[in-house]
Amino acid sequence: MRRVVITGIGALTPIGNTYQEYINGLRSGISGAGPITRFDASQFKVKFACELKNFDVEKFIPRKDARRLDPFAQYALVVADEAMQMSGLDLNTIDLDRAGVVWGSGIGGFETIEHDITEAALWNGEPRYSPFLIPKLIADIAPGHISIKYGFRGINYATVSACASSTHSVIASFDYIRMGRADIMITGGSEAAITKASVGGFASMKAMSERNDSPETASRPFDKDRDGFVLGEGAGALILEELEHAKKRGATIYGEVVGAGMTADAYHMTAPHPEGIGARNVMNLALKDAGLNPSDVDYVNVHGTSTPLGDVAETKAILAVFGESAYDLNISSTKSMTGHLLGGAGAIEAIAGVIAINEGFIPPTINHFTNDPDFDPKLNFTFNSAQERKPDVILSNTFGFGGHNASVIIKRFNG
Repeated sequence: MRRVVITGIGALTPIGNTYQEYINGLRSGISGAGPITRFDASQFKVKFACELKNFDVEKFIPRKDARRLDPFAQYALVVADEAMQMSGLDLNTIDLDRAGVVWGSGIGGFETIEHDITEAALWNGEPRYSPFLIPKLIADIAPGHISIKYGFRGINYATVSACASSTHSVIASFDYIRMGRADIMITGGSEAAITKASVGGFASMKAMSERNDSPETASRPFDKDRDGFVLGEGAGALILEELEHAKKRGATIYGEVVGAGMTADAYHMTAPHPEGIGARNVMNLALKDAGLNPSDVDYVNVHGTSTPLGDVAETKAILAVFGESAYDLNISSTKSMTGHLLGGAGAIEAIAGVIAINEGFIPPTINHFTNDPDFDPKLNFTFNSAQERKPDVILSNTFGFGGHNASVIIKRFNG
């Protein structure tokens, strides 16, 4: 099969609004958490989240056009544009029929669903709905807008698998290129779910941290006192390209996608299998697909949501898959810094792996205060500060409600 490389990257995260800012945020180990400003959260159990900072969509999209887009689609267009610029692709010289978009979002237009429908229902008589209501809220509108902007006439659709959505989009794009159905794919994911209904819904499930007195330390993966995830927002984009196509045009290559796996827990609506069976299987499948041994992997960017059950199950899976090699790994959860971007998580976390390869450091798991006896103390969770290392192979995990598991392996490009 054909080889697939990464030639462009875009990032919009709570710790940086560009790829370079994201690199700086990961290296510094900063927290993106703070009090919610999107709405008055004073009466909510959870009053904080990882929001984007100083983001002005009108710097990227004209106001008239931005008003017709839900924020999740705005974010998608912004990161796709950064990735396209970084890639150096010339739209006049590529075959647009063989260029496509697969994009992930767990929810889609949550703000539109919540605000526009509620506002319409307040009208006396027949509710007045915006003609943009449906196009704003459907999850597939993001890849639709990206394809329209760049004229990509190839494969185009959305993936929806909760928190695994954007990893599934990357895997699908990887598969289409290596099977010969496309030469170029814009892929990744976005989410904009810091809304009343989302915060209230997740809080009622007891899924989120309630550490309102210290938001910046609330996301504590693998810490004894972890009490749930912190909601985040943003997007990540990757340009995937067939190797010879990229080499022919002299593209800079940031990494090679070499393997992927997809499984289901088939266990519970929201909880992981306690022994991490689905997580174990998906990593094994990714390694087999890549033709690699466990000892070949240097860094695992874990799902690591800071929930009591999830962190334990994933760690059990890592020990089962890697055996003694697990003790040579760097393991980290960048959600400790960015919060959980839901459908956008897999994209920005795969990008964190690409950053590790290209920048020579492992992003940390911040906010570690107390060791948990449930975790093997010999494992290197990269606690509290970045570690200098030049990984050749990284594996990124994402798991979603419904038992969806997805893993992708990216390797340093060596020609």
